[in-house]
Amino acid sequence: MIHCGDVVAPYTLKGARQFGLPIHVIHGNNKGDLAVMGKLSHDPESLVTYHGRDAAIELQGKRVFIVHFPNYAEALALTGKYDLICCGHNHRCSIQTIEHARDGGYSLVVNPGSASGMGRIQPTYAMGDLESMEFEILPIPEPEWSPFKPCS
Repeated sequence: MIHCGDVVAPYTLKGARQFGLPIHVIHGNNKGDLAVMGKLSHDPESLVTYHGRDAAIELQGKRVFIVHFPNYAEALALTGKYDLICCGHNHRCSIQTIEHARDGGYSLVVNPGSASGMGRIQPTYAMGDLESMEFEILPIPEPEWSPFKPCS
């Protein structure tokens, strides 16, 4: 799992333990409680790796960069250094194929949108297959009390 920033309440990541998946996290512009984030990432039972403001990692043989701001993500895609760049910040889900400036190859830039539904936007996440480099944006199922459902 990759979280593209703005983890204001780091303890919410503890709930992800049930899935048994490692989580790579950056802080974004809403840093929340950085001390708790650091503590959580050093907990031996935690699967959280907190990288700070951005991260260059390798997952399943793919070069991945995690950055909060979409304009930085698009610029990084042009360099051809990364197969996938994940970003957030504007809460607008998108999947872009960006051609490299030099060699004609391409990188994907994935913005999963907003898991919290900021600004009454439908909460979403991105799911992808690194082997095929196919990604899609999926809605997060909403509880009955959701403010996003239309009145009956």
